[in-house]
Amino acid sequence: MSKLVVHAKIMIDGVSDTPKKDQLISIEDGKIVSIEEYHETNEEVIHANVVTPGFFNCHVHIMEPVGFRTDKKFSLMEKAFYTQKHCEDYLHSGVTFIRVLGTANDYDMQIRDCIDSGLIQGPHMLCAGRCICMTGGHGWQDGIEADGKDECRKAARTLLKEGVDIIKIMATGGVMTKGVEPGSAQLTQEEMAVIIEEAHKAGRKTATHAQGTQGIKNALYAGIDSIEHGIFLDQECLDFMKEHGTYLVPTLVAPQCIVENGIEAGVADYMVKKAIYVKDAHVESFKKAYAQGLKIALGTDGGTPFNYHNNTAYEMELMEKYGVDRMDILKIATHNSADCLGVLDDYGTLEVGKHADLVCLEENPLDAISNVRKIDKVIKDGVIVK
Repeated sequence: MSKLVVHAKIMIDGVSDTPKKDQLISIEDGKIVSIEEYHETNEEVIHANVVTPGFFNCHVHIMEPVGFRTDKKFSLMEKAFYTQKHCEDYLHSGVTFIRVLGTANDYDMQIRDCIDSGLIQGPHMLCAGRCICMTGGHGWQDGIEADGKDECRKAARTLLKEGVDIIKIMATGGVMTKGVEPGSAQLTQEEMAVIIEEAHKAGRKTATHAQGTQGIKNALYAGIDSIEHGIFLDQECLDFMKEHGTYLVPTLVAPQCIVENGIEAGVADYMVKKAIYVKDAHVESFKKAYAQGLKIALGTDGGTPFNYHNNTAYEMELMEKYGVDRMDILKIATHNSADCLGVLDDYGTLEVGKHADLVCLEENPLDAISNVRKIDKVIKDGVIVK
C-alpha cells in the first residue's frame, strides 16, 4: 500500500468559495482517504503553502509542436518525440488531466495507452481521435470528411468502434484552415444531430469547434455538450446554453498567441488576419458568458501557433484580465472542467474518495492568478511527478 500525507497551509478544494487553512490530506493507493485539521502524525508529511486540485486543459492538440513557422513540416517520428515532451509539459505545469480534441489517425489513443501503461509520463487523457467535418471543411486534413446524415452517422460509429472517449464535430470554419471563413456554418444541424445521437447512445460526450453564430446555433439545437471557442455568441446562444447547461470552452489564448507573434514570427498571413478579425468579438462573447452565469471550462487549444503546451496558466491570466474572479478561475480550471468532461465523480476537486491529483504552489493564486505558475510539487494519483 502506497501512502502520502500532505499538509496544506492553505487548501483550495475546488468546491468551497473560501479556502481552508491547515488541512492534512491523507492519500492511499492513489486516492484521498481523509482530509482533516492538521495534527501531529507519525507519517512523513509533505508541507505545502497552497494546495489545489490538479488543473485541467479541456482542449489540446497533443501532437502539434509549437514555436515554429506554420509552414514547417514534421515527420511522424519527430512528432512522437515532441508529443512525449508535451505530455510532460502539461503534467509539470500542474495540468493533471487533458482532453485531446483531434489527432491524425487516432494517434491520441495510442499516446493515452502509453501513459496509462507507465511507458511515458503524462496527464490523464480523454481522446477524440479524428474530428468529423464536412468535405473540405475546417480540419479536413486530419479528420473524417462526411456529408449527409448517413455518412455522419457512419463516421460517428467508426470512431466509437475505434475507442474514442469523446466525439469532436466541426460546426464552422476556423482560423487555421486556409480558404475557410471562421464564421461560416459547415456541418448542418441535422448532420450533427445524428453524430450526437450515436455518441450519447454509447455514453460519450460531444464537443464542437464552433466560431460563427449560425454554426453555434446549429450545434446547440443538435444537442452538443460543449461549444469550443464560441467566438460570435449572440443572446439566443447565451440563453440556450444557460438553460441547457451547455459548456463553453473559450480558448482565449489561441487567437491571442497568433496576434501577439504575428507574421514576423512565422505565422501564416491568412491565420494572422483571421485571428485579428475574431479576437475582439471572442473576448466580448466570453465576458457576456461569464456575466450571465454560463458554465465555463478551461481549454487553450494548445498546439496552435505559439500556444505552448506548458502555458495553460496564460488562459487563467487572460480570464483574470477580462474580469473573472480568481476563485471562479480556479473552479473553472478544476471542478467545472471535470464536470464538462464527465469525470467529476473521480477528479477535479479535493474530496475523500477522489483520485489524488494535487498541485502544491509556493504562493496563493487568490492573491494573483499568475501564482499558479509557481509550482512546488505536482502529484498525480498519489505519486509525486514533479
